[in-house]
Amino acid sequence: MTEQGRPQGRWWGREGRVHLWFRERPLAFDVLAAVFWVLPPLFAYWLAAQNDPLFQDVLWKALPWIVAGSVAIALRRRAFPVAVGVELALLLAPFLVHDAWWGQSAWSLYVLTYTAAADRGWRVALSAIGLMWGATALVIYFYPDDIAGANGSRTAIYVITFIFSLVAFFSGRLVHNRRALVEALRTRAQVAEENQQALAAQAVSDERQRIARELHDVVAHHVSVMGVMATGARRVLANDPRRAEEALATIEDTGRTALREMRRLLDVLRTSDQDDAELTPQPGLAAVQTLVDQVRDAGLPVRLLVEGPEAPLDPGVALSVYRIVQEALTNTLKHGGRARAEVRIKYTDEQLQVEIFDDGRGPKLTPRAPGDRVGHGLVGMRERIALYGGTLRTGPRPGGGFRVYAKIPIDTPPDGSST
Repeated sequence: MTEQGRPQGRWWGREGRVHLWFRERPLAFDVLAAVFWVLPPLFAYWLAAQNDPLFQDVLWKALPWIVAGSVAIALRRRAFPVAVGVELALLLAPFLVHDAWWGQSAWSLYVLTYTAAADRGWRVALSAIGLMWGATALVIYFYPDDIAGANGSRTAIYVITFIFSLVAFFSGRLVHNRRALVEALRTRAQVAEENQQALAAQAVSDERQRIARELHDVVAHHVSVMGVMATGARRVLANDPRRAEEALATIEDTGRTALREMRRLLDVLRTSDQDDAELTPQPGLAAVQTLVDQVRDAGLPVRLLVEGPEAPLDPGVALSVYRIVQEALTNTLKHGGRARAEVRIKYTDEQLQVEIFDDGRGPKLTPRAPGDRVGHGLVGMRERIALYGGTLRTGPRPGGGFRVYAKIPIDTPPDGSST
């Protein structure tokens, strides 16, 4: 940031507006470069002509060669073969024109050498550079006096031209290799991002499938209860109407619960290639104490606190709470080291609050291996909480360790949403 609080490079720099504009319009940049290529020598000849009238003739002789060289520069990326053809004509001009202004052609030769090395493949680059260098060598060999004067050395011209050409060529190849590296890194990053998104989507899909199967078991259990109660009500209807009425009331309540769970099931149901689970009730809130005891036996000191009067919960909510506690304690066992954990479950009038925290090292920020324990960590927790309209907060504790905190409405509407 600058002192005024504005980001640097808004207009300039690699990500500035000017750079981005020219990057999207390479021809505009090349035309502008050609204009700047023309102006300095023309301005120099014009200043010289103001003091010496003889330079007026020099100015008019040099003008066509300067403009032609700028045309080659302007077309170097948009029409590279045309630019090379123009440059060859300029380089071979001494064979046709007595007073050819060859020096300007040499400078555009270096620019095109750089362009061929930077923007073209090896075959095209070497072919173009070979043609231009062949023309240059011929002119230097047959017309050394026109290029360097009567006392000029042909060898010196060769060496100087060769050195400048080598610098232009290797500068171009350096830029070419850097572009290729940046593009490879960009492609690799894009592939990695796509893979990460695919893995995240697969984790969400797998967890939804698991939740759907568990809800399927819950619904199937309720339907089984309804069938048993209906059979009993039919048998006692004639002899004991009161018991039949109680059975029908139970069927009604169970049917409503099953309907709510069925609606949630339809929200998350996905096709699964795994075998159907047995139609038995899944663990609920009452099984949390057993889970805590099992984790304690596994070596993790853990304590369970339940606050507030217990309220009846939908089986799906109770199952979700159990799975969240199970996932959090398992993470503590895996990553917490020598840690202690605590599980707090608090009932209020409108919601159920679940908090699991420890004082260990916290989970490692590494992706799960394929086939790792079902639940997919935080993904599974979030999916379960979102299904019942709750909220979830997870993260490291200020004093060390990790904390998972969830709030779930007790009277959840069938189409609960996550915040």
